[in-house]
Amino acid sequence: MTRLTILEYPDPRLRTKATPVAEVDARLRTLIDDMLESMYVAKGVGLAATQVNVHKRLLVADVSEEKNTPLVFVNPEVLSREEIGTMQEGCLSVPGFYEDVNRAHRIRVKATGRDGKTFEMDAEGLLAVCVQHEIDHLDGKLFVDYLSELKRNRIRRKLEKDQRQRVTDSAPGRAPAF
Repeated sequence: MTRLTILEYPDPRLRTKATPVAEVDARLRTLIDDMLESMYVAKGVGLAATQVNVHKRLLVADVSEEKNTPLVFVNPEVLSREEIGTMQEGCLSVPGFYEDVNRAHRIRVKATGRDGKTFEMDAEGLLAVCVQHEIDHLDGKLFVDYLSELKRNRIRRKLEKDQRQRVTDSAPGRAPAF
């Protein structure tokens, strides 16, 4: 398996709307495995293909404590939403920031699984919020879009500064930091 690079806000590629997956084949299953590995290494609970610069409608999730219940959603679609409420969210593409976002706490979702079969399932709590968050990624939307412009700009400036610092720190000729 390959660990994939997760794009970080404000990378414009995160705004690309994903296209439907035509077929679940060996190549897609390899991508699924790589996404799951990348999500687990990054200590996330969900990851959309858009976040790894693959603009297909695919997301993976695992909200279990043991991180042993991976879920795969190909071409996911939310059929119904209930119980709108606030939950604090974070994002692997917006590292280090957590903010309150209003989302449905119960959803019914339709998708295709890793096996190529279509399914419907009810999700609630963290899983419901996670699936909605990741579908937003597939639509080119990030959780910061739910925040005020002031908060969004503060986060953007901080992440841009961090990204510039990482580039400077990795410049050739610099002594390694210990």
